[in-house]
Amino acid sequence: MFYLAILILSSVVGARLIMEILRARLLKKSNRIEVLKFEHEQLIRDKSGLIEKNKKLGIEVNETIALYNLSKDICKFLDEDRIFVIFKERIRDQLNASDCQLLPREADLSLYAGFTVMPLIIQKDTIGYLAARGIADGDTERFQILAQQFLIGFKRALLYKKMQELSITDSLTQIFSRRHFLERFNDELRRSRKFKYNFSFLMIDIDRFKDFNDKYGHLVGDAILREISKTVKETIRQIDFVGRYGGEELSVILVETDKEQACFAGERLRRAVESKNIKVYDEELRVTVSVGIATFPSDGMSHEAIIEAADKAMYQAKEAGRNRVKYLS
Repeated sequence: MFYLAILILSSVVGARLIMEILRARLLKKSNRIEVLKFEHEQLIRDKSGLIEKNKKLGIEVNETIALYNLSKDICKFLDEDRIFVIFKERIRDQLNASDCQLLPREADLSLYAGFTVMPLIIQKDTIGYLAARGIADGDTERFQILAQQFLIGFKRALLYKKMQELSITDSLTQIFSRRHFLERFNDELRRSRKFKYNFSFLMIDIDRFKDFNDKYGHLVGDAILREISKTVKETIRQIDFVGRYGGEELSVILVETDKEQACFAGERLRRAVESKNIKVYDEELRVTVSVGIATFPSDGMSHEAIIEAADKAMYQAKEAGRNRVKYLS
């Protein structure tokens, strides 16, 4: 009987122990499920956050690419005005700028108090400013990026312009080089043939230029040549053009000008040089020129024939005493 009681008690205690173990396991499993549910929900939230961040990052990347694409667009052109037009369009579209101006370096910036102003610097030299109105505070950095892209294209255009000037301009006199002058000569020859226009060619030689070089040196001779070239350029019309033919010889095309008109223009040019007081270092010099004239088509139908006729007329002026205007009769 005693052993039966012990057996029953042990069974009851064992059952309770088993129930406690099962309850503990269920509780643990339940807690684990809750933890897993929580972690799952957190992962969903993290995923949503990452998707949103990825979306924002994609927008920022596209905007940045669009900003830097400006350099690709503006580098298609080599004209400063066209480059600025493209820049203004991009500023308006991407940054909602209401106004944008390209200011010279001497601009009074106090007049642009409501603008975001960016200096344009090339080799430590401020060449001007970009001023935009309506740029939000958060867009200042983007405006800076666009301004730098504009500067890249602008520098490229300026460099191209400089290269073009060097290729067509005589470095000493700042008038057309012989090569470019002859190109313009042939262009005018074709135009005059087509429309049956006259034009006149002037060959100009500085009198006794070798004597000036021998007496004062080549630096003085160079200065004389620069001053005479400047005087000729200032005396002719804007539609005419002047070039350095070689040495101390200059040449001029007078567009749509007959021989009588060319003689008048040549005489005006001769007097302008004669009356000029050229100050070179410690010297004050007076210089004269001899001018030979040839006219298309009466003196030749090709540029070679016209130049030869003007050259002969110029030597006739030399032989007649210099400081005069001649044409072949």
